Amino acid sequence: MSVFLTCRLKNSIGRKKFFNFSSDIVRQLSQQVKQNESFVPFMDVIKFRREEARRSILVQVQSAQSFKELHSYCNSVGNVRQMLHYTVGVEPLNFIVVEFASEKDVTNVLERSSYLEDSQVVPVQSQFLWFRASNRKLPKLKQSKSAILSIENGNQCVTPSEIVNLLSKCDSVSEQMNVLYNSTKLNDLGTRLRFLTARQVENAVRGMFPKAKAYPFGSSVNGYGKMGCDLDLVLRLCDDKVKNDARLMFHCKGLVGSERTASQRNMEAIGDLLQLFLPGCSQVRRILQARVPIIKYYQQLTDVECDLSMANMSGVHMSDFLYIMGSLDARIRPLVFTIRKWASEIGLTNSSPGRWITNFSLTLLVLAFLQKPINSKPILPSLNTLVKLAEPKDSYMTEDGINCTFLRDITKLKTPTENKESLETLLVEFFEFYSQFDFASKALCLNESVAITKPEHCALYIVNPLERGLNVSKNVSMEELDRFRVEARNAAWILESQENKNENWGILSIFENKRKASSVVNFAFANKHGRLVEVSTLFEENTDKPVEYKNASVKKQVENIKNDTKNKLKELQKTNR
Repeated sequence: MSVFLTCRLKNSIGRKKFFNFSSDIVRQLSQQVKQNESFVPFMDVIKFRREEARRSILVQVQSAQSFKELHSYCNSVGNVRQMLHYTVGVEPLNFIVVEFASEKDVTNVLERSSYLEDSQVVPVQSQFLWFRASNRKLPKLKQSKSAILSIENGNQCVTPSEIVNLLSKCDSVSEQMNVLYNSTKLNDLGTRLRFLTARQVENAVRGMFPKAKAYPFGSSVNGYGKMGCDLDLVLRLCDDKVKNDARLMFHCKGLVGSERTASQRNMEAIGDLLQLFLPGCSQVRRILQARVPIIKYYQQLTDVECDLSMANMSGVHMSDFLYIMGSLDARIRPLVFTIRKWASEIGLTNSSPGRWITNFSLTLLVLAFLQKPINSKPILPSLNTLVKLAEPKDSYMTEDGINCTFLRDITKLKTPTENKESLETLLVEFFEFYSQFDFASKALCLNESVAITKPEHCALYIVNPLERGLNVSKNVSMEELDRFRVEARNAAWILESQENKNENWGILSIFENKRKASSVVNFAFANKHGRLVEVSTLFEENTDKPVEYKNASVKKQVENIKNDTKNKLKELQKTNR
């Protein structure tokens, strides 16, 4: 796979950009192989990334070439492990993430750092710094000969045209899906920047709350995040367990008003902290009346959109569950990425909240589908199976009483799946399954691996795996659900009816179906397999190749519709005369 990606990318991306991008993918693929050989539990990954952030600083520099002088300075204070470069903005600002060998090295660097003597500047100290140019007082440093820039322009996303170029040169639909996944997923630098962003918030409140922790959750850490994805954060002011044997206890203030009112006031104070004091935090918006109050803001220095909450840890445990499910089989994440891309391209999902289906709901739809017997063999276990196999160390209960207990180490599952279907087959089966699913009376439940009767009336009901009383897709309207079913039917038909490769073949053909969707919906009939056929194709008599039908009943149905329609057209013509 890595050899293929190198060959394909060389034709579509400039030489320097190609080297950085392809080498990054090759590195990620090799890391992925290692991870598959030795599974790392989710909380261990979080712990490793948090420690990595504590050993790192983020430095704004004049250009990527500043890394040699920066390396010389940082190495005189501590032991530099690696340096990663990226840019932000149209007129790019340059930044370098410097990772040290130990957290003590970062402490030494920060103790030697300063800020401008300016009454208009808030003197905040953090791991976000800028590298001053040399002058008479600051002589130029020697450029380190041992300095190596591990990544240059590491946060650069693949453009839509480059993705099309990559996918059009693949040999199969399954290969297209793997390439799409590996070329768009969140890379190592993107993950580092998100944990550094979390670290900034954590450090900002640690003067008063020394045990505070900011946990990333959602797509940034669950394995389904793509380049440029938002960062979801939950801030915990004290995440340590209560010491029941302690004799000395801290004096604390009681809550003023209800718990929700106190949470809203705390969030408002955190919003002020972000807006007034923390460098890079801009566009701060307080959404305090939501079910879970959040603060949305943009971190300019890491180029990350953030959603900060102070809710319970259920979001982190949900991310753990999704991470586990994605790690059970190498086909799952490419399938999720492809379906999310399809939904985005044809307008089923939207970046703004509303009545449309979300990426989270789509992911759960994919996982629920993979729990069903596909050719008699399911790929994923139910959540209840993981609960039954849980060990005492896997037991988690949130302060709201949400039971988040399930097996965290998937190496302890008895046997892997015997299902060996290709990604292409799974994609078509997904579309066919949901184009015929009884959404009117059934709800999807990942806990049981079976469809259950709807607990309440709504268009789409997907049971929240951890908070079983909640419907994660309650926002979806009936019109949007109907659109989803029709588009799924269309996509299945398009993929199965392709015979020859053209410019936009395979998954590219279902991505470009946006403009044709409305006409297909209005002028189509469904065969017994639930797939849509455009009526206009039934009357194409002067084609080079006749239409082929899979069985006689479908052919007879088509011929009857053709004859009936022709007779009606003749009657209309006579009436008009």
